[in-house]
This record gives sequence, structure tokens and C-alpha cells, in this order.
Amino acid sequence: MDEKMNFELQHTDPHSSARAGKITTAHGEIETPIFMPVGTQASVKAVHVTELKNDIHAEIILGNTYHLYLRPGTGILEQAGGLHAFCGWDRPILTDSGGFQVFSLSSNRKLKEEGAEFRSHIDGSKHLFTPENVIDIQRSIGADIIMAFDECTPGDADYRYAQQSLDMTERWLDRCLKRFKETDAKYGYPQSLFPIVQGCVYPDLRKRAAENVASKGADGNAIGGLAVGEPVEKMYEMVTLVNEILPSDKPRYLMGVGTPANLLECIERGVDMFDCIMPTRNGRNGQLFTSNGILNLRNRRWADDFSPIDPEGATVVDRLHSKAYLRHLFMAGEILALQIASIHNLAFYLRLVKEARQHIIAGDFSSWKRSVMPQLQQRI
Repeated sequence: MDEKMNFELQHTDPHSSARAGKITTAHGEIETPIFMPVGTQASVKAVHVTELKNDIHAEIILGNTYHLYLRPGTGILEQAGGLHAFCGWDRPILTDSGGFQVFSLSSNRKLKEEGAEFRSHIDGSKHLFTPENVIDIQRSIGADIIMAFDECTPGDADYRYAQQSLDMTERWLDRCLKRFKETDAKYGYPQSLFPIVQGCVYPDLRKRAAENVASKGADGNAIGGLAVGEPVEKMYEMVTLVNEILPSDKPRYLMGVGTPANLLECIERGVDMFDCIMPTRNGRNGQLFTSNGILNLRNRRWADDFSPIDPEGATVVDRLHSKAYLRHLFMAGEILALQIASIHNLAFYLRLVKEARQHIIAGDFSSWKRSVMPQLQQRI
């Protein structure tokens, strides 16, 4: 239990930068590439942990430092023995640092060298996140993988702002690393700290940031500040550039991305780990990702379609329920609709990255990707 996280690079696709690997943590192994369901407030919305394990086959989930700090608070989490014990999830957990939430509260926060001052979205109370206390909070939460505190710049930030933001993020990173080294994990197993590469859409800033992050020798590294308003081509360009610099013997985590097509494009560019609220959020709004394309269950055309939700799906809900039934649940405002759609979408994402892994190992990832991309992106 006292061994640090380990990453084994197992296969590399011969025609691209796609990789298959294995991350070993105190709470279990993670086969990469992997998608992490987002459990913002100690819960993946509308999905129970038994479904995450048995139907979705999730190997790791994500928690959110900002939300867990505000509610239930670190005191409750410490009394419970950490987030794993609190929510009943005994597999790996990753927490983000709250930097993106602070970014999204731009009208309610103030950045300064010390940290980010913000007001709670719950009650308006004032709080301060610093590189030091964000590490302390994540120690209390107890995730296996924790993130450095950074500023997530908007995708349309001008060069001057992006440069100043990166300057501060790099100073904050040094403070995070110092605090991490000065403190111990609280629950008898080690934690790993991932630095985050920022730099907006500017190649020289991204290159500088990646080189700085690579020099820290962390257990893994993250790429942040993408899928925040920039053109998708720019995202792919930045991912390619950064992954040419980040060490190949450490996992690479692209934060907050994205659609099924985004995942395959970025796997091809050497990304190992992903998270995104899209499968659950879109699912709760009636949008399903399927093997044949993207469908909106609120459309009238599905009212008398008694075919399975996804003929190629492997979950209980895929086999048991029809499009017509699920559309009925949505139109009737039944809570079960949110559960079924969320389980389906998450299982689809996990199945997609598992298939990608199998094709990387087989050596035909690039041709497989080309064959499935049209279906993944079409709306039906």
C-alpha cells in the first residue's frame, strides 16, 4: 500500500502516437487509454457505484476539489476516512484542483499572486484557494491522483494575458510541489501529484509550459486549458505539440475532453487519460452516443421505435430497453430516464476507449479509427 503510482507503457501503435499502458495505484489498476466518469460532488450524477462497476466498467472516477471543499467540507471527509470511504468507491479516484471552477466563476473571483479569491455559488461566502491549501484540501479528500493549482485561461485569451497567466501558473506549480513534498497522505496510501500544462493556443507558450512540467519529474502530467472555446483544430495542434515534449514513460491526462471523436483524435496524438461531463450531462438532456451515431431521444421519430437503445451496446439497459421506452420516460419527466441515459453514455465511452486499446495492441488503431469516425460524428 505504500508504493507510489506506477505507469507501464505496454504498446505503441506503429502508425501513430497512440499508446496502451497500465497505471497501478493503491486502489487498483487502470488500463489506458481510459475515460474517467465525472463524480463532481462525490457522485456520478444519476449513477450508483454498483452500476459504475458492473455495467459501465469504470476503472477510475473523478472528484472535484472546489465542490467537495464547499460541501460536505474537508472535516466531514476526514471523519469518513476520505472520499473513497465516504462514497463507497474502492477503485482509483482523481481530483482536479478547482482551477477550472474558479475560471468559470470569472464574475465572482479575483486572481492575485497569493491565489484565487472567490465567492461560493452556494451561499455567496468568500474563500481563498492558494497552491498550498489546494494541496491540503486534496490530501483531505484522499484521491489517488491530485492536480496542481493553475489558472485555466479562456480559449480566446490574447497573448499577453496567456503569458502572464502561464507565468503565475508556473509559480503556483512550484508552490504546489513544495507543499506536496512537505505533507503526507492521510489515509495510509500514497498520492501522486500531476502538474498541468497551460499556455492557451500559443505554441511557444505551450512548448515552454510542457518543458517546465516535464522537468519536474512527476508521476504523470496533465494538459489543461483546452476545449474552453478554441477551435478544435487548435486543440489538436496543442495536444500534438505538448505530447512531443512530455515524457513518454508517464501517463498524459487531457482535462475536460470531450466528444467520442475528440477522444479518438487525441488518443492518436498520445493521450492516455480523459474526463468530461458530456456523456452524463448530454444524457440527462436526452442525447445518446451510440455505435450508429448521435441521437436526440426527444425527437418524435423515436416514439414508436422498439429497437434496442444501441444494438451493439453491452449493458443491461441497452439490452432491456427500447428507444421508444426511453423517449417515453424523457417526455414523462421520469427520473429513470436520466439514469438509463447516463449509464448508456458512460458505458459507450468506456467501451470506445477499450476498443481503441485493443486496436492499439493489434497494431491497426489508425485504420480502425478511420472506419468508425463517420458513424461517431453523424446525427441520426
